[in-house]
Amino acid sequence: MGDQVVDFAQVFEKTDLRISREMVGKFEKYADLLIDWNEKINLTAIVDPQEIAVKHFLDSVLALDAIAIPYGSAVIDVGTGAGFPGMPIKIVRPDVNLTLLDSLNKRIKFLDDLSDKLKIEVNLVHERAEDAAQKKDFRESFDVAISRAVAPLNVLLEYCLPFVKVDGVFIALKGSNVQSELDLAQNAIKNLNAEIFTQKSFSLVNDCDRSIIVFKKTAKNLEIYPRNSAKIKKKPL
Repeated sequence: MGDQVVDFAQVFEKTDLRISREMVGKFEKYADLLIDWNEKINLTAIVDPQEIAVKHFLDSVLALDAIAIPYGSAVIDVGTGAGFPGMPIKIVRPDVNLTLLDSLNKRIKFLDDLSDKLKIEVNLVHERAEDAAQKKDFRESFDVAISRAVAPLNVLLEYCLPFVKVDGVFIALKGSNVQSELDLAQNAIKNLNAEIFTQKSFSLVNDCDRSIIVFKKTAKNLEIYPRNSAKIKKKPL
């Protein structure tokens, strides 16, 4: 990780997770690869190793403090980008069966190299979420869907919940000002047969600057969801 040494024990002290030396090695290699690949393709605006550790790695694994994900769960990270939050979760929870989905092939190529270098087995899917969620292999096939995408909640819910089994959960990683998004998402929550299971606030850099909302799916989704992206954007639920 260049000349800068990141104190991962300090970074992860905000969680209850036990981070082994092997996990630290994987995070260090992850940061190095992210910085190297970022010179070729735009993966992140954050290139300082300490900030990568806090704003990408810690931010991702805080989801594990919000809800207990059962051993061996099938997890899909929707719109994963450079692998967040899925890959950091996989590093500290190697038991989960992880699928990373993204619509840009160049990101999938990075994730392929990353998983190979870290010797981590993941399922990589190059597809749009609204298309993948309509396919038999993916639809309502996951115990957990998770996303740190920047779309508003009423949009994210439609993209992500169709991947989730009944009684499974969707975990949304958001900023501190999440209440306004939740207010606008009430119709989506109802139409997509979900309910708020838990909601927690965390501090990364400033007090309570991150929110994690966990939605439980209570019944199957209608086949019309998710609609195509044009309809979702034009008329969000």
